[in-house]
Amino acid sequence: MELNQLEYFVALAHIKNFTKAAKSLNVSQPALSRSIGRLEKDLNVKLFTRDSRKVALTQYGQTFLSYAERILLELETAHQDIMNMAEPDSGVVNLSFMHSLGAYLVPDLVKEFRKIYPKIQFSLSQNHSFLLSKQLFKGESDLCLCSAPINMSDIAWVPLLTEELYIIVPTNHALAKKDIISLEEIASEPFITLKPRYGLRTKTEQLFELASIHPKIRFEGDEIVTVASLVAAGLGVSLVPKIPGMDHLDIKFLSTNNLKCIREIGLAWYANRPMSLAAHRFQNFVIDKFSKK
Repeated sequence: MELNQLEYFVALAHIKNFTKAAKSLNVSQPALSRSIGRLEKDLNVKLFTRDSRKVALTQYGQTFLSYAERILLELETAHQDIMNMAEPDSGVVNLSFMHSLGAYLVPDLVKEFRKIYPKIQFSLSQNHSFLLSKQLFKGESDLCLCSAPINMSDIAWVPLLTEELYIIVPTNHALAKKDIISLEEIASEPFITLKPRYGLRTKTEQLFELASIHPKIRFEGDEIVTVASLVAAGLGVSLVPKIPGMDHLDIKFLSTNNLKCIREIGLAWYANRPMSLAAHRFQNFVIDKFSKK
């Protein structure tokens, strides 16, 4: 059994298509097929079921996948640890974060950190809260900037800052004449929000539940700026933080008199997994930076 066989197997298991998997691996489809065939011969079991359009893992393949991913992760960790020993001020930080933080928080943190450690590189990943927690759990990211709390065992989370959530309405809306309103005042309005599994969506649902409101959801999006743009078009109202990229929109930000209309942003990591020196340095840098505020 060879290392590239494990890499090919994991890629095919996730992509579920020989042509697409071969392309992602930069190998020919026949080469990928031969590698998988040799692996199945070595193990004396079928790892995949095949049809004309896609492949699927067998029960043997599902079991083997968890081991293969663990082996590849351990090898990558070992490689990173050796690099850290050879060059303690270098390395890679695998940082994941919510989409909205890519517009302002993450660039500033990375810029400041690299002034201190210019040789440390970053691999960045944006996603919604549910997949961010899975990435941490599977070892695909070292650290995660996300809203609180990630509901998964062994995930540690430290609060860093809070963001006020504003009700946004079109500038020509009747409520735009006000500066402060309650959630109850938008109970009958068409509501625009993020899709399920986003942290802001969960927070919004919690706030409406506390206020005994059942919002009339009309549109769901993947980005806060997209949601705000739909509001500007007169398609509804929403509840969002104020982030870069919204200043040009014809919307009015209204504060609420509901005391809990905030979301917390924090730093999360998998508590029971060794962390690379580079990731540990960035972790300390971020926590120290916000503890001084």
